Amino acid sequence: MRRPTLAIAAAAAVALSGAGIGTATAKGPDDRVGVSGTDLLTDEIGRSVNVKHLANIAPSGVLAEGVGTDLAFQDDKVFVGNYDGFSIIDVRNPRKPKTIVQVKCPGSQNDITVSGDLLYLSTDSSRSDDSCESTSQSATIKDSWEGIKIFDISDVRNPRYVKSVETACGSHTHTLVPGKGKTKGNDYLYVSSYSPRDEYPDCQTPHDLISIVKVDKAAPTKSEVIATPNLFPDGGNPGGPGPTPIAGRSATTGCHDITALPHKNLAAGACMGDGIIMDISSPEKPRVIERVQDNENFAFWHSATFNADATKVVFTDELGGGGAPTCNTDIGPNRGANAIYSLSKLGKLTFKSYYKIPRHQGETENCVAHNGSIIPVAGRDIMVQSWYQGGVSVWDFTNSKKPKELGYFERGPLPVSEGTGGTWSTYYYNGHLFSSDIARGFDVLKFNDKATKKADKVIMDEFNAQSQPKYKVR
Repeated sequence: MRRPTLAIAAAAAVALSGAGIGTATAKGPDDRVGVSGTDLLTDEIGRSVNVKHLANIAPSGVLAEGVGTDLAFQDDKVFVGNYDGFSIIDVRNPRKPKTIVQVKCPGSQNDITVSGDLLYLSTDSSRSDDSCESTSQSATIKDSWEGIKIFDISDVRNPRYVKSVETACGSHTHTLVPGKGKTKGNDYLYVSSYSPRDEYPDCQTPHDLISIVKVDKAAPTKSEVIATPNLFPDGGNPGGPGPTPIAGRSATTGCHDITALPHKNLAAGACMGDGIIMDISSPEKPRVIERVQDNENFAFWHSATFNADATKVVFTDELGGGGAPTCNTDIGPNRGANAIYSLSKLGKLTFKSYYKIPRHQGETENCVAHNGSIIPVAGRDIMVQSWYQGGVSVWDFTNSKKPKELGYFERGPLPVSEGTGGTWSTYYYNGHLFSSDIARGFDVLKFNDKATKKADKVIMDEFNAQSQPKYKVR
């Protein structure tokens, strides 16, 4: 492994206030009202009356051509992943967010988390080396690199690249599991990756594992892979004919994403053809305690979210890989959707129902269930979620068998020439909804509804959606 550059010259800070757009007064949550905007926001805007679009930062600078991906939060800052690097945005005034810095460091997807003075990035594209100046290089070449990059963000205006850790099959996503007790002071990164091939020296079949990277936060340059536990000794779901003509049922060759619930010593894994629950009481030795499949309606188990009291798990199906129009009559309400499961105290999962946005999208609009988070409200199970060009949906699954939408925000179809777009991740943090749009940049939304009013008083100083905190719900 080549040594990473220990310090990179961060791109000049790009301070941008949110680009203004008109707002619409709709009569109900199913009304789609179009409004002309400015700059890149010239497409139709639709929203429910309880959602306001406060601000947008359009793609710009060294990341202008990259794809916007996941989000992480710390104090009054949002960290935004991008296929070409990451940016740090000041959201002290949610109506006027400002970019503090952009860092060019290509390596899709650049899935991102933060922990104190450290920032972690996932690289899941084969690169010529582990530097921020790397270029694409075939995974058939032994010297090619994929894995985790670690930055020091103690000075948010000048992030420093301090360490890389190579992982088998790269790092499509990673999940931060903070140490506690005897392991306090360590971070454990559960690295999810998949799609091995015999011709890839560093991504051999079978690949039924995750990689665990241990980070001593006091000495991050000593970070290393400490374990590669096999989660599927039987090989997992073998795959097969798909629920629809556009996609087969994925065989399990690793996990796509894992969400940890550290205070309960649990994690939920979405692993291509399988959904799993793990006991992570020993973070270096996670243990699968439950496993479910849905061979009728699920094509690709993509992500998982616990409700606040850990009695339910929402799994998502990324039918069509995020690039297909699945929010339509032909695909129906049970495919490319969320699946709601109850979770017993023993870790057993029981299926309850599906949820999919009720608004059909056009034949050019890629739309499917994607990343979201819980809005912490006592006695209610409410989630905000991205659906690519299906937009942002706020929905209630308190009644697991009858989930319902509470509000939404979406743009009209992208020009066909722009291809795939829409919102990648939308998360609730300290009173607002923050969204990363693939083509349109960074959005700030406000959900004004009596159902979630008390959640605005739940203040966090750090939030990684795939490492769910113990919410102090009100």
